[in-house]
Amino acid sequence: MKISEEGQLLRIFIGESDKWEGKPLYEALIFKARETGLAGATMLRGLMGYGAASRIHTAKILRLSEDLPVIVEIVDSPERIASFLPTIDEMVQEGLVTLERAQIILYRHNTDAADPFS
Repeated sequence: MKISEEGQLLRIFIGESDKWEGKPLYEALIFKARETGLAGATMLRGLMGYGAASRIHTAKILRLSEDLPVIVEIVDSPERIASFLPTIDEMVQEGLVTLERAQIILYRHNTDAADPFS
């Protein structure tokens, strides 16, 4: 897929225990982004954080949390990101969504690599 040099980075801040139709929300978002044909998505798991309710979520040994902070990052052209925003609005019931400009320097893949999800 060829995309323009000027792209957008969509960040979705949610909790690890958030669900969508019985599946982890971060997983559902990534599969939906792939199904939609977006250029790429990554889930990052945080060690500590808090959101609008100011409740601390942490991976510290003395206070194990089953709801660690999670960020799903999606990169693509501004038009394709804009078309995905209604899906985000539907799926994300609680969290934070941000959007920023991103200069895309390189985007390629190894055609010899096997895809276990195809």
